[in-house]
Amino acid sequence: MNEVPAAFREIAERMVEVTPQAAALGLRFVSVAPARGSLEAPWREDLVGDPDTGVIASGVVTTLLDHTCGLAMAAAAGTEPFSTATLDLRIDYMRAAAPRTGVTCEAHCYKITRSIGFVRAEAWDVDRSDLVATAQAAFILNRPNA
Repeated sequence: MNEVPAAFREIAERMVEVTPQAAALGLRFVSVAPARGSLEAPWREDLVGDPDTGVIASGVVTTLLDHTCGLAMAAAAGTEPFSTATLDLRIDYMRAAAPRTGVTCEAHCYKITRSIGFVRAEAWDVDRSDLVATAQAAFILNRPNA
């Protein structure tokens, strides 16, 4: 399967609008594919951590990584209804984002069991080969009929 169902893509596109924290940060949908997802956090002055540097706050990057990992996990879980929660999220920050620049993230759910999804993600600003941060995460997958 090279594409996710159209109905799931629509849900993925709306995910950043209906999740309060994602909406407040202005996260934007980029793409979804089987077991993969990508979102971006645009630069906004109210999201800056230190006004002297103009760099987006690390908490925004953390939320972006977590939310994108959840999107990839959902894209791997299929179309049956389920709920999810972050069990573990490890983030390695390589550097601060460039001043006055947003951050893009792509995540891949590389393993999914009956109840747990395992995801890796990368976040970058200007150059994907010069990462801002990486993440390794585990998510609970709660299917109503499991």
